[in-house]
Amino acid sequence: MIEHREQGRASDAWTEAAEMERFRRREAWSMRLGIALILLGTVALGTLRAADSTGASPMLFGWLLVVSGLMEAVHAFHKRSWGGFLLHLMPCVAGVPIGLLIATHPSAGGTAWMLLFASYFTVVGLFRTISAFWFKFPAWIWAALEGIVSLLLAAVFWTNPPRLGPWVFGFSVGTSMILRGWSSIMFAQGVAHLRKLPKSHRRNDKHEKRPVERSGFVPS
Repeated sequence: MIEHREQGRASDAWTEAAEMERFRRREAWSMRLGIALILLGTVALGTLRAADSTGASPMLFGWLLVVSGLMEAVHAFHKRSWGGFLLHLMPCVAGVPIGLLIATHPSAGGTAWMLLFASYFTVVGLFRTISAFWFKFPAWIWAALEGIVSLLLAAVFWTNPPRLGPWVFGFSVGTSMILRGWSSIMFAQGVAHLRKLPKSHRRNDKHEKRPVERSGFVPS
């Protein structure tokens, strides 16, 4: 009897250690992704004036969409068991082809670029906003805010293409990336907070309508 109890305690301790390790990995990967996206967004905003003066701004920001999309794809596939797999894969699915079209067709013209950017922000904004409100993962409010801002940017592109200057490309891309990076960092902070909670609280957060683990965004 005593031996069975000791074995049970050892098993529980091993399970808890494995779960803590999964929390740490998720926290670390989300933090890295967030920092990388903020750096890309800063590059977009920092090179805005120089890009405008050379007339190459849409191509430059198209490549930034491609790079950020590939980074999110690596993040998604590295942890493809997460419930957030599609949340990170969608910016790649939308950003890489649209970014390549913008970057490799310099003669397309402002109207075509506007429509492509509008499509990108619409797809990403809708998906991230709906996902945030549906799953209610840790620090989901920041992802929802980023999605709503992306939808607002899309609305600007759809409704005012003739009135927009070239600067709007860099401003939109930079703002979107910085907000997405910040939401990823805040998610990492939320996971760190969950990691410090007792196991019983982790599985039944009183502030959520559903257990946070049911969404698959934290280890179960």
